[in-house]
Amino acid sequence: MEAFILILGWIGIYAPLALGAIGSSLGCARAGMAACGALLEVESGYGKFVGVAAMPSSQTIFGIVVTMTLRREVTLDNSAGIFALGLLSGLALLVSSIQQGSTCAAAINASKSKPEVFGISLAPAALVEGFSVFAMVFALVLAAGLPK
Repeated sequence: MEAFILILGWIGIYAPLALGAIGSSLGCARAGMAACGALLEVESGYGKFVGVAAMPSSQTIFGIVVTMTLRREVTLDNSAGIFALGLLSGLALLVSSIQQGSTCAAAINASKSKPEVFGISLAPAALVEGFSVFAMVFALVLAAGLPK
């Protein structure tokens, strides 16, 4: 039983990075497909579509930060806390990056037809990013209270 509890702690350390990377890859793929479609319909401004498609990759960076913060000796005293913080923050990063990919795809589709709305069309993607920042910051704050 003790070994299982320690394994959960190790899963919790790696979960933010792994789940954030999975979500980022799915979000970037979704937005990237929209960007490729837009490239076929416009004559210029390709770079902005590719840049917007990369926006969901930030959740992987947030996952790296949380993983490095949770990295410590795993003991029976801190394993459950590490698991809970790692898994829940990782799930938040996973879902937010997938949803950000959808909002980025919508922004690309809107701005390819009406370029003057490019900036404002990114507002929903920024809002979604804000939720992943909340998850990261509160994971960092709560990680400070875990036993060393």
